Amino acid sequence: MTCSACSAHVEKAVNKLEAVSKAEVSLMTNSMSVDYDPDALSPQDIIHAVEQAGYGASLPQKDKSTPLSDPNSQLAQELSAMKRRLIWSFVFLIPLFYISMGHMLGAPLPSFLVGMENALAFGLTQLLLTLPILYINDTYYKVGFKTLWHRAPNMDSLIAVGSAAAVIYGIFAIYQIGYGLGHGDMELVERYHMDLYFESAGMILTLITLGKFLEKRSKGKTSQAINRLMDLAPKTDLSRVHATDGVVVEGSSAVDESALTGESLPVDKGPGDKVAAASMNRSGSFTFEALRVGEDTTLAQMIRLVEEAAASKAPIAKLADKVAGVFVPVVMAIAAVTALVWFFVSGYDVTKALTAGVAVLVISCPCALGLATPVAIMVGTGKGAENGILIKSAEALETLHSIDTVVLDKTGTLT
Repeated sequence: MTCSACSAHVEKAVNKLEAVSKAEVSLMTNSMSVDYDPDALSPQDIIHAVEQAGYGASLPQKDKSTPLSDPNSQLAQELSAMKRRLIWSFVFLIPLFYISMGHMLGAPLPSFLVGMENALAFGLTQLLLTLPILYINDTYYKVGFKTLWHRAPNMDSLIAVGSAAAVIYGIFAIYQIGYGLGHGDMELVERYHMDLYFESAGMILTLITLGKFLEKRSKGKTSQAINRLMDLAPKTDLSRVHATDGVVVEGSSAVDESALTGESLPVDKGPGDKVAAASMNRSGSFTFEALRVGEDTTLAQMIRLVEEAAASKAPIAKLADKVAGVFVPVVMAIAAVTALVWFFVSGYDVTKALTAGVAVLVISCPCALGLATPVAIMVGTGKGAENGILIKSAEALETLHSIDTVVLDKTGTLT
């Protein structure tokens, strides 16, 4: 999933299943929560529905001990790859932009690119600089046209169609220039000399990649609180400090349980006393026997609670998803109508019609539509957990402004 239109389409596909009562997809956490009848439907049926919609899904991993900050994690690898794409895109975009737009600012160009007689070299040079940018960012075309084929266009579809139209028209203009030069029709050459839109395609792809890089990085940052909780996950059944939920077998110590209870003072622990994961050993040492490990520990339940809160949707986010679900097809329809109207109004001028249609496509990529609210929720739940505040749902965050009374008990627990 690359945008809110994607997540809305997946959500819609799963909600169509008869045994599903509710399905919610989180773009920020790349996860889906489904309420369904297990007697009538299996997880594999749900996965199949997602695959039929053009995406992929798998059951969550049981081992969540690897934090997203790990350089070997998928998010870190994606960020690294996207950074390389972004750097190389700018490497080719800067000379492309200079050649196509520099002369308008009075910047000097090489002599073989100046004048009508060199119009063909002028166009071909821009095309050669644009092709690497298209190759580097081919993911937009793979995803965009794939979702278009599944009749569920997303933001990538807008980018793919808009930039492809600009490049195709540019190639058409190069052929027209070549024809004009070959037949001595300088009026035709002059007409298409400035009708090259290669820099537009390159700029669109590069700027969108920049935006997605910043988006991906923000997702990583807002997940850091969950990562810190995961860092406390147990690795063995017997530990000398803190690991699993268990009971003290030997030794004694003062244990800080503030992360779990809110009690700021350390609690003395001795043989027979219970100790929970995420509590901190402050003095002394002890050996204890694990009673609950993995998914059963108090820490694992905390992590699960924070993850569910981060993946939950506030009412305003649900509204944004509904808008995103119809936004892309509506924009594409508007672009087609715009091009058609300009074609007739301009006296059957294909150039003006295409320019107007492409303009509608490329400026209508409001990725923030599905990003702003989820990021705010991730920050609220993640930073809250980092400071000992566990928030159970995004809806609670949205309605928080209406609270006029707060009650705190002696441990710091707030209601």
